Amino acid sequence: MRKALFMAAAAMMVTSAAHAERYVMVTHTQGTDPFWPVVEKGAKDAAAALGVELEYNFAPSGDMSDMAALIEAGAATSPDGMIISLPDADALGGAIRAAVDAGIPVVTINSGLESSAELGALMHVGQPEYDAGFAAGGRAKEEGATNSLCLNQEAFNTALVDRCQGYFDATGQELNMIDVSNDVAQIQTRTAAALLADNSIDSVLAVGPHVCEAAAAAIDEAGASVHLSCFDLTPGVISMIDEGKVAFSIDQQQRLQGYMPVVVLHLYNTNAGMLPGSNVNSGPGFVDASNAAAVADQAGTNR
Repeated sequence: MRKALFMAAAAMMVTSAAHAERYVMVTHTQGTDPFWPVVEKGAKDAAAALGVELEYNFAPSGDMSDMAALIEAGAATSPDGMIISLPDADALGGAIRAAVDAGIPVVTINSGLESSAELGALMHVGQPEYDAGFAAGGRAKEEGATNSLCLNQEAFNTALVDRCQGYFDATGQELNMIDVSNDVAQIQTRTAAALLADNSIDSVLAVGPHVCEAAAAAIDEAGASVHLSCFDLTPGVISMIDEGKVAFSIDQQQRLQGYMPVVVLHLYNTNAGMLPGSNVNSGPGFVDASNAAAVADQAGTNR
């Protein structure tokens, strides 16, 4: 009898394991941006807390066709849900729509808020990027920005363009944005060249944390006096805020962008389609000299 009960319990465990929820996350990154490991950590933390499986993928090339292929490959495994960043709806929309049409629930994250619903995603987790840029620009204008430059490391990424456009709309200027790539050395070189070519530039927005660090080095190289503001956090960005080299950085709490979609998909799959009533805004928030110390130990780990 005891043996029979043990075998039955073991069989139940095997059955349970065989039917564990499994989610696939695909994001855009070349592996050089310190932002994404925090997102990945958030998703894996949520998966561990909920007892579900998570597979995380990105295309090291940074190419959108490679990312679309990863989405298609993930969908072909019939996961219980997919979590997908959406920097380029034209390039990725077909793959996402095909996953949705195959019955796979999708939550988009980070970029692509404006295209998420029309592609059939359940919801979006991220910050409204234009609004975040507008908030940054409004504050920069109050702090003296009159002739600005925006550094965009991913020209294909609509979210980063939205950040730049919002910033310039708030400052009342025409958009002045340059593509600096994702290579830190190129970011510094191109930024220094732009500052040396136009010494009237008095403010720079860097829309990524590694871009911010390289921009600060470029400002020093050019010997310029520039109001520098940024997006996202790293220990280096926190240090530059403390040193007065960075006025502020916009915090979009990227751990939430990894963690919340796993929770959302779990609730959706186990509670008869339960969903929040709206998209989840993970930001924006300001980190500056007044509060940098409070989040310093979280930078690069959980935000």
